[in-house]
Amino acid sequence: MKLIIKSIAFIALLHIVSCGKKEEPAPSLSAPLALNPSGITQNSFLAKWVRVSNAESYLLDVSANRDFSSFVDGYQSLAVNGVDHEVMDLEANTAYHYRLRAKSSSAESSNSNVVSLTTLIPEGIPLKDAAKNFYIGNIVQSNRLTGKHQEILGSEFSSISAEYEMKMNIMYPNEGAYNWTAADAIVNFAHDNGLNMHGHALIWHNATPDWVENYAGTDAEFEAMIEDYIKTVVDRYKDKVSSWDVVNEAILDGSGDYRNSVFYQRMGKDYITKCFQWAREADPDVVLFYNDYSICSDATKQSAIFTMIDELQNNSVPIDGLGYQLHISYNYPSRDDIVSAVNKSVDRNLKVHFSELDIRANPNNDLSSLTQSRSLAQKDKFKELAEIYSALPDDNKYALTLWGLKDDESWLLDFHGHIDWPLLYDASFNEKDAYYGFLEGLMKN
Repeated sequence: MKLIIKSIAFIALLHIVSCGKKEEPAPSLSAPLALNPSGITQNSFLAKWVRVSNAESYLLDVSANRDFSSFVDGYQSLAVNGVDHEVMDLEANTAYHYRLRAKSSSAESSNSNVVSLTTLIPEGIPLKDAAKNFYIGNIVQSNRLTGKHQEILGSEFSSISAEYEMKMNIMYPNEGAYNWTAADAIVNFAHDNGLNMHGHALIWHNATPDWVENYAGTDAEFEAMIEDYIKTVVDRYKDKVSSWDVVNEAILDGSGDYRNSVFYQRMGKDYITKCFQWAREADPDVVLFYNDYSICSDATKQSAIFTMIDELQNNSVPIDGLGYQLHISYNYPSRDDIVSAVNKSVDRNLKVHFSELDIRANPNNDLSSLTQSRSLAQKDKFKELAEIYSALPDDNKYALTLWGLKDDESWLLDFHGHIDWPLLYDASFNEKDAYYGFLEGLMKN
């Protein structure tokens, strides 16, 4: 009997101990670490991540929106094994984002970090074909119209501007004696190769011949001479030059005052009005621009330029557009400042010409060679500029013109006195990261 009682007591004790023991919680899962993808193509990439202890699988999300407000078809909480997965059937030249969660039979982690990428652009698309309803331009010199220059201009670009050979000091070096040699060569090259021709520039204080600076006649005679010059040039290239920078850089930096050029001294500020009117009289169909620099970075100058434009428009002066000389840097000015400045032209129904685009990669002279990180930063800025322009309303688009073909030919090297790499092609005519960023930006919109 005692043995039976002890057995019953022992069983009861085991029951009490068993019932009092707490269940062990399921092991928690840490969020995975998503890695940069590899194998990026036009329509796929390999998503990668670090293995999570105790994870039995992973749930992969892929979206074209960074906030994952929508998902790529088939890639919402897609269950995958291993530490990578090929994401397929994507659009070319499109930004995508991915994240994932670790999963076991009894637990699921929080989301990983988000990794972003852009699929590759389709092969073989030239810049001019990527542009939507506007020209892609570059500058030329009359002695650079053959060989590799001609090949790239013909294959990638749809418009050209003369770098300096269609300015007054070159075309009209002596009173009563024009020199059309270089200008004719450039205009005929554009015509023969099916390129748009943008005229740059009729009036610029830095390209004024000495005989004009020291003109001995009366102010009335001076004005008549300028009228004859403008009408002679515009009429000569009528039907071959589709647009002109009529006046270039008439507003001072910082103060926003009119530049005290010989044109201002002899004709007053109304010289700008008269130059536009004379150009229109010579060619009723040509597109007429005012062109200047620092419009996006000098608030005082910007305000003065748009005040001048408002006065011209209020007085029915035939100004059609504004040329933005975007001689900028990889880190300045900001996207918001550029967009704000451009929108002021849109608000006034002006055509916008990004007329002189180059982007310094070495503005502070802190590099002796173009590093990968700086090259990619420059690429991003070129992409940004192309995106901004491509997003403009079609009626406000005209052209986006690069100010140079390859790095070693850039005016910036002499102007700033140190090495830089501000263009789309290197010294050997090879496409840089900047080229592909520019192309991606053109194709985004």
